[in-house]
Amino acid sequence: IALAPLVLCISGFPLSCRVESVEEYDYDYLSANKTWVLTPKAQETDATQILNSLLQNYDQKLRPDVGVKPTFIDVDIYVNSIGPVSVIHMEYTIDIFFAQTWYDRRLRFNSTLQALTLNSNMVSRIWIPDTFFRNSKRADSHWITTPNQLLRIWSDGKVLYTLRWLTIEAECLLQLQDFPMDTHSCPLVFSSYGYPQEEIIYRWKRYSIEVSDQRTWRLYQFDFTGLRNTSEVLRTGAGDYMVMTVSFDLSRRMGYFAIQTYIPCILTVVLSWVSFWIKRDSTPARTSLGITTVLTMTTLSTISRKHLPRVSYITAMDLFVSACFLFVFAALMEYAALNYLAGSRKPAECGPHRPRPPARHGRHLPSYTAIHISSLVRWPPELSDEEEEEEELPTPCLEGKECRRFFCCIEDCQTGTWREGRIRIHISRLDSYSRVFFPTAFLLFNVVYWIAYLYL
Repeated sequence: IALAPLVLCISGFPLSCRVESVEEYDYDYLSANKTWVLTPKAQETDATQILNSLLQNYDQKLRPDVGVKPTFIDVDIYVNSIGPVSVIHMEYTIDIFFAQTWYDRRLRFNSTLQALTLNSNMVSRIWIPDTFFRNSKRADSHWITTPNQLLRIWSDGKVLYTLRWLTIEAECLLQLQDFPMDTHSCPLVFSSYGYPQEEIIYRWKRYSIEVSDQRTWRLYQFDFTGLRNTSEVLRTGAGDYMVMTVSFDLSRRMGYFAIQTYIPCILTVVLSWVSFWIKRDSTPARTSLGITTVLTMTTLSTISRKHLPRVSYITAMDLFVSACFLFVFAALMEYAALNYLAGSRKPAECGPHRPRPPARHGRHLPSYTAIHISSLVRWPPELSDEEEEEEELPTPCLEGKECRRFFCCIEDCQTGTWREGRIRIHISRLDSYSRVFFPTAFLLFNVVYWIAYLYL
């Protein structure tokens, strides 16, 4: 019997039709299904009979070997990703595959099948451990497209139950004394909720924890340095529970905070030193520069604390920002002291009625002032007999010349009151001293700061 040809057309394109014989078309279709039709149904029937027989007298409310011995549960964890870590809320997010393995003698069977791989529909029909994460705040699991659960039963009664958690937001108590050069160990703690140690014992296998490629992790400010797994017994009023802990070691990266805080603070301190090179009679310029740098440091201090919880102790960043603020404030106070001393000094005179010498070539004489010193300090130092004799001799005070021993030629110098505890300060050189003192002190502070927090 001849078979009629089969015409195949592409929808929307009536001219693009081709003719194939039914023999050629049905050959592939029938050959593809011939194997499926002729497949023996012995294994499928066997698996159905096995499950029906296993669940016929199975009580899912009782754990394996109840009243005989404790149930040993081997735990495996595959870390899919970690992060982000919230410093404000002191918690971190982790995505894992969690697997538990135990033996249930009630699920043994004799068959050519070595194992039965089942989906989540079977999970609710057998006993599974009541494992929970003790330090988790929130936990969600994958339910798309179906619950991400796997149940596998071997012929010897071995049961494997795996579950993929979407997120576990767990607590991580961060110690921020060394922030932002700190290292932390964030734990993931789990145990049985209702079964004490006498009934359920968790165990780590040799390679119980594995991690995925870290390039996909969301540890923006941290580096993953390693992990540790431990087990301990927690004693409570309800009994002793086996507690399993996985600790993830994290080290903070300083790049973000160096750009946002450390470098701006250093540049602000250096900017405050520009005041030492401005003339002391330029009061508006020096005052505005000092106030601007102080306000800038105040803003940087506020921004640096925004990334931290409201802890009561001082962090490493707080110490650095506070020191920079003190340097900037001291630079402003230096000009205030300079302006005050220059305005309150006495004119240099060589006698009670001698006028101040005129300026030479448009330049003024050096400016000096006198301040009190401690009575315990003797000034000048003790002299030899010959020097004492020379000191007792009257020393003429010439115009434009300083008195002996570097003391200014003012009225106190001639009356001898400077011997009772007054020394000279060279006001015009106060800026010159600051140009050396401030950079040197700030450099020494940085050396001690970075060595102490990075290497000690």
